[in-house]
Amino acid sequence: MDQEQLLAGAQQAALEGGKVLLQYWGKLKDIREKGHAGDLVTEADRASEEVILAYLKHHFPIPILAEESGMHQLKEADYLWAVDPLDGTTNYAHQFPFVAVSIGLLHKGESIVGVVYNPVMNELFAAMKGKGATLNGQSIQVSKTTSIQRSLLVTGFAYDRRETSDNNYPEFCQMTSLSQGVRRLGSASIDLAYVAAGRFDGYWERGLREWDMAAGVLLVEEAGGRVSGYANQAFDLHSGRVLASNGFLHQELSNELQKVARK
Repeated sequence: MDQEQLLAGAQQAALEGGKVLLQYWGKLKDIREKGHAGDLVTEADRASEEVILAYLKHHFPIPILAEESGMHQLKEADYLWAVDPLDGTTNYAHQFPFVAVSIGLLHKGESIVGVVYNPVMNELFAAMKGKGATLNGQSIQVSKTTSIQRSLLVTGFAYDRRETSDNNYPEFCQMTSLSQGVRRLGSASIDLAYVAAGRFDGYWERGLREWDMAAGVLLVEEAGGRVSGYANQAFDLHSGRVLASNGFLHQELSNELQKVARK
């Protein structure tokens, strides 16, 4: 398949989904919780996903894994779209503008196309395997920060944080004490995009799904950064965990995460 056409298609699908999100912005009438307290879904999520899936199915008949509606077509295919029609639903419900459409294309489990679009801020991040990463068409690169002490980091907390001791609170405290600060934006795809753009120096989180990470991890890698598991092992999209950085901090961040895990 022509990857440039696939990237262009992913960008257009994200733009179409973003239009829907702007239409519902500040006008929500149906906000519900899913499996966990605080895990929200709205009519905007569903409407955005409907538009995105319709576009992808029409132009690129590739199997799709989507957050709100699950698996479409055959699981066994080599190619798979991973779609989050609204990453940051809680933010969206409160009109906190860190929200995004995230669309990644996997080939045999590896991200080859990634798009993260924040329609509120009009920022379109895009990447293609081996071709670099862009923001609104301009090339982006990770930061050059070389120590945690000078870094600005970002993380998040999963919906099951009230129910498990593996809740990322100790890691958050550890990194906060070492760095210039740790932010929590509430959108994994934006966190990864911001690492790619050099706005953050590093990011870690647990409890994620494929659609949260498929696009963003490619952005980081194509912007010159590094992505792995917490212990600096090979990244596993299905593990639910990610450590992403500008590369310079990666081993140091991994070491600190492992210190917390051993306590």
